This record gives sequence, C-alpha cells and structure tokens, in this order.
Amino acid sequence: MSVPARVVSGSAIESVEIRVRGRVQGVGFRPFVWRSALSHGLSGNVRNDSEGVLIRVCGNSSGIEALLKDIHSNAPSLASIESVEHQAFIGELPTTFEIADSAFGNSNTEISPDAALCADCARDVFDPFSRRYRYPFTTCTNCGPRLSIVRSVPYDRSTTSMAAFDLCPDCAAEYANPHDRRFHAETTACHVCGPKVRLFRFDGKPFSFEQASMLDDVDAALSLIQRGEIVAIKGLGGYQLACDATKADAVERLRMLKQRDRKPFALMARDVDVIRRFANLTADEETLLKSPSAPIVLLGENCDEPLPEAIAPGLRTLGFMLPTTPLHALLLRRMSRPVVMTSGNRSDAPQVIGDDDARRELVSVATYALAHDRDVLNRVDDSVARVAAGQTRILRRSRGYAPAAIRLPRGFERAPQLFAAGGDLKNTFCIVKSGNAVLSQHIGDLDDAGTLDDYTKTMDLYRDMLDLNPDAIVCDRHPGYRSTRRAEAMSRNFGVPTVKVQHHHAHVASCLAENGWPLSGDRVLGIALDGLGYGDNGEIWGGEFLLADYARFERLGTLKPVAMLGGDAASREPWRNLYAHLMAEMGWPSFAINFSSLDIFTHLEDKPRGNLDAMLRSALNSPKASSCGRLFDAAAAAMGLCFERQGYEGEAAAMLENAVDHDALRHEDEALAYPFTIPTLKEVRLPYIEPLAVWNAILGDLVLKTPVGVMAARFHRGLARAIAAMCVKLSARDTEAGSRFNTVALSGGCFHNRVLLEQVIGLLEAADFKVLTQAKVPSGDGGLSLGQAAIAAAQLLDNKNKTAGGNRSCVSEFQDAS
Repeated sequence: MSVPARVVSGSAIESVEIRVRGRVQGVGFRPFVWRSALSHGLSGNVRNDSEGVLIRVCGNSSGIEALLKDIHSNAPSLASIESVEHQAFIGELPTTFEIADSAFGNSNTEISPDAALCADCARDVFDPFSRRYRYPFTTCTNCGPRLSIVRSVPYDRSTTSMAAFDLCPDCAAEYANPHDRRFHAETTACHVCGPKVRLFRFDGKPFSFEQASMLDDVDAALSLIQRGEIVAIKGLGGYQLACDATKADAVERLRMLKQRDRKPFALMARDVDVIRRFANLTADEETLLKSPSAPIVLLGENCDEPLPEAIAPGLRTLGFMLPTTPLHALLLRRMSRPVVMTSGNRSDAPQVIGDDDARRELVSVATYALAHDRDVLNRVDDSVARVAAGQTRILRRSRGYAPAAIRLPRGFERAPQLFAAGGDLKNTFCIVKSGNAVLSQHIGDLDDAGTLDDYTKTMDLYRDMLDLNPDAIVCDRHPGYRSTRRAEAMSRNFGVPTVKVQHHHAHVASCLAENGWPLSGDRVLGIALDGLGYGDNGEIWGGEFLLADYARFERLGTLKPVAMLGGDAASREPWRNLYAHLMAEMGWPSFAINFSSLDIFTHLEDKPRGNLDAMLRSALNSPKASSCGRLFDAAAAAMGLCFERQGYEGEAAAMLENAVDHDALRHEDEALAYPFTIPTLKEVRLPYIEPLAVWNAILGDLVLKTPVGVMAARFHRGLARAIAAMCVKLSARDTEAGSRFNTVALSGGCFHNRVLLEQVIGLLEAADFKVLTQAKVPSGDGGLSLGQAAIAAAQLLDNKNKTAGGNRSCVSEFQDAS
C-alpha cells in the first residue's frame, strides 16, 4: 500500500489518484473520504463517476497511506469495496479538500440496494423537538431508497425521483455540512421541501374523522386499519395492502379481494416485542430482522397467541418484517398488533408502483390509500430469508440485497460481458462485467404479461446503468421458456451468440460461484433438487447428481423418473403424482387388495382412472420426470396434507415440511426412516433413488394411523439418508472423466426446505464430505441466472484459450446470432 513520495521543500509530498470500485455511491462514501482526507492533512477532491469513486489527493505520503488504510478498514457500513487502485497524478488540485461534481461517462459502478430506516433517523422521526418529527421520508447516508428511485448513474439527486424536490435552506445546509450525516445524502428532505403523504379514497369521495387525537394522515390510516379496513400503502418499492392481522374477517376479505388463494401473507410489526408474542425468535433471527436489509424472515409460530388461519393456511411458519421506512414506523407507532403487509396487486400480477395504476388496479381491493408524491421508478419486492443450518439464507433476493454485485471467483477476472436471462419462474437476470456478477431484484413468474413487461423494463435499466455491451447472451435450454425467447431476440439485436445452459448444471454453478470456487477448481458432486428442468434429449429432470465444474458436467445419478400425468397439470394437482407413483410401484390391483380401507383409495378411485391408465400406457401427455418436487407433492397427497390442488407453487412441499414432528425427527429410531433404495437403470447404467419401499411404508403407516408429523419426519429423514448414500456410492465409482470428488454442492428449490437441508448437511459432513450450500443467493430459480452466467463465462474463456478451429468441449449449446 506504500505510496512513492517526492521531496518538496523538505517534505515528502505526493499527488495520487485513487480509484475505488464497488458499492460506493449513495452510501456516504464521499463524505467519509472528505473527513478522512482532512483529518490527515490532505488536499484535493473526491467525486462520483461511472466507474465508482475517484479521489485525487495531494499531501504527505504518510497521510495518503493513512487515507488508503481508512478506505480499506473504516468505510461506511453500507459500502462494499471491490477494488482500490492508486497511481501518481499530474495536474492541478485544490488547496483544500472538496467534494466535486459527479462526472458522467460509460457506466461501471454499482447502485446500492434500498436500506431500511436507521436508528439515528428513527430518533429524528419520533423526537418532538426535531424538525423532522413525524416526517415519513426522513433519510440519511445510512438509510433510505436507492435502487427503487434511480434512473441512471452516477447516483446523484438529479438522477433519481428526488430531483423533483429542491432542497430548502435548512436541508441544503445539512447537505453541505461535512460534519452532518446528511452530507451529500441525495434523499435528504423534510416537511418543508420534501415529498408529502396523503390519505384519500380511491373513489375520490370526501371523508373526515371525528377523533381530535389524529396526528396526521399516517395516524388516520392506522385508525382505519384498526377498524378493520384494508388500506393501500405506497411503500419503498411499490404499493402494499395492509390490514389488521388479528382480525380474521379483514384478512379473509383481503384474501378474497386480492384473489390470493392460500399463499401466506407477510406480516409487519412495530418491534420484536410484538413479534415474540406470535412467533418464536432466536438471536440470529432478531439480528436479521434488524439488519439494514430488513427482509421478511420466516419464523416458527408461537401458539400461545395464534393468528387467524387465513394468514398462512395450513402452516406453522409466519413471515415477519420490521418497519422498513419512516412511513411504516409512524404507521405502526401505536399499533401493538401485527398487520398484514402484502404486495399491492392481484394474485400473480406484478406489484403496482404507479399512482394511476394503483387507482385502477387496487380500487376493488382497498377503499383507502396512503400515498405520496415521490415516484417509485423501479419495482422492488420485499426480500425473504430464513435462518437454516446456522446461516442466514436468502429465499427471495430483492429489497435490501439487489443489485449488490457478487465478485466472481478466481479465474474469472477476464470474463466477457454477458447477459444471463434466468428462468421463467422466480426470475432474476444476471449481468457479468469486469469480473462482477450483478443480479437483478426478484422479477417473478414470466407467464404473467405484466411481469414480462417489467422484466424488459428492468433489463433495459440495468443495461443502461452498467453500460452493457454483451459478448454473448445466456439462457436456459428449454425452448418454450419466455426468458429463452427474449434471450434469442436479444442475441439477434446485439449480433452475438446465444449460450444455452442446462438447468440443473446452472443450479450447481450458482452454488459454486457464490462459494468462491475457483474456475480451475476440481469437479464437485452437484446435487440439484427442484421441480422441473429441461434435461438432455428432451427429458425432464428434477433430482440430479452431477459431477460438475463450471464448463461441463456428467450425470452420475438421479431420482427415479415417474410419469407426470397431464403434463403441467401434475405440477398443480398433487393427486396426479401420487397416482403415478403408486401405479409405477405396485399397480392398482395390489393397491386395492392391501389398502382399500384408506381414504386416499376412495379419493383416487373417484378419479378418471380409465383415462389416466390409458395415458400411462401410451405415454400421452404424461412425460416421465426425475422430479424431487413431484415426489414431495405425491407424499403430501398421500398424507392428506394437500391432495387436490396447490394454491401456490410449492404449497404441498411446504405443508409436508411444516408437518414434521421435530421430536420424532431428533429421537425416533433411524431404522424407522422410510427406506429408499439405490438400484441402477439398466438401459443407461445410471444409479437412481427408488421409492418403492417408501410407498409401502407410508401406506402401512396410514393403516396404523401413525401421526402425520411422524410420517413427515420419516419421509424427510429417509430421503436425506438416500441422498447421502448416493453420494457415498458415487464417490467410490470411476467416472468417464476418471476423477472422484470429496466436495458436494447443494442447490435447487427443494433445498429451501430447512429440514431436508439440515438433514443432508449433517449426514454428508458425517461422511467426511465438504459441503457447499447457498446463502447469499437463492438455491431455487432465483439464483439460476448466476449459474448460467458463470457457466457461459467459463466456456467462453475456455474456447478463447483453444487454438483456432479447435473443438468446443462444452456441454452447453452455442448458437450464432444469425
């Protein structure tokens, strides 16, 4: 870190240019540098530009070294430094140290995620002697909106929706005062000059309140919620719908009007003391709730004070968050109960962000709206996380986390610029530039036209912010994915090739990239368990054991492929998977002879069995799939947890996890775990996990009226034991590549299941495997784009290193733009 010095008038003086890259805009980095530079007697300036932050300083070399040390060790809490470079500077500099105007150019910097209300601003909001007392848009350099209000970079007030609000003299003085925490805080505002909040009826009718105790419109909105009204609230990243979570009639009405069948509602509470009355809370979970990211955290229900069943039908897990903005904090100030705080939309549609759209889309759901005149420019949903296996694990990466960059591992420094389109469910996309992977916020399911439009809008924003000129476009192999078709069109527009990546290989690569696995690292055994993904030769995969690195993979094992009766209908109706499994394992005559006394026999007998059996015989609209997700669906249907239809994707699996009796999981004899076996598919010599004995055990337990919680525990433990046994079996087997493995990477949406994840980790570590899991990026399809990008980068780097005309020994498909 030493700085070469020159002697001027007897002192070692140097002029140096320092380039800082990473998440360094909108986090108070320039004021931090200003204070540090002055404290070390330096002159010069600091500015934002499209590369990050540029510092030019003149002074003693020891002072410059001290500044560099501060940058590395004492940067603002919201900053994330990727690199710091310095070189000699020749040119004129100010005689003092200044914050200079931002410079525009080609973009290569990060936009910070939105940050929840900090403790200092919370004190301002609730201090009657503060000029920001009860001001709903109080922020500083340590908190407030970022991504949700930005139009372009560099991140300055003029490039955000705060450009519409000129600073008043008092705010301008704070903005210019280097000793104030609002020094160059771009979202600084107050009652005089900032955004205003307003409570109104969507239908435009006038209304009034009789209570003289109402403090303001925010307080009045709470009174409406306490009376049982549903109120639309314009939040940080879009509109939300709120009601009193303890009033069953209000919750049920919201569920009906929003057309949200059984998917759980998110909850918000004033503080953790309120949360503890309704949910069990560990120290790690409390820390997560109070973090600047402030995600929705999944917590175990506290049965001492239960909430209405309509909050999370059939589940004992609640999703809680703390107030994320001053507006939310003020709203809940005198509320000692939780409120539902769900996205402002009809079920499966994107969250509404525009005021006109809110009036049109939400008028049939909420009578009243608490809105304001600061535009939400970019839709940003709430993030969702849980603590599992001792780590915080992000299940939906959005507000508070996106678009923070992920540094790609060693070996990817010269990776080409890429756009990876992600999948069609729980979509995110990923941009690779300068060795960084930037994942978008959660977009959603692209089968909705509005969500697909939002995907395109957000994609254009990121391309502009990062000045992307891609060398290739990356997508899933599935030819029917909307993301694949968009990627192909983008490839033609840019005149660059398309790289098509196998779905489960992308899951494994996502896990490797998050864990910093080097490009030249050994192959690992990747276990990818999910619902469905397009496999080789048009097969449907979903329970795969892949010997993989970034560039290639070899399929070593799988779950038993079973027919999906009705195709996509099997993903929605669990009974179809149960019927297919039972017919594959024992057939109807054996099932009828042995288990006709069971309720599920009666339920299945009432189905159109003739048509179903004909589909199985002819393989018509019943493709076979090695899907772990459909196995969970079948087991949940058998146990009576979710038989007919899923109200949302993954409901059956969630209910099966939720049903687990944890005492049985911990203490019951391991021999009672359901007995999966591992035979070999003769036609391809591929070991597979066989559930035949499992179905006999489940049906036998139903006959014995074994508690469902015990059965769910036996299923999870049995599957985890089979997964670990498969790893042990494969580790002793020679592969086509002639290499073995001692590291296992776990990915795919089924590993959002806390019970399965913790059981598998424990068994694999006991067998002396190193286990890689996902925490910073979802293991489900929300992390797929990172894996796609890593695979394409590895393959393109590999091809670049080959001699001209050499073979491309990659598993993914390359297509020219033509």
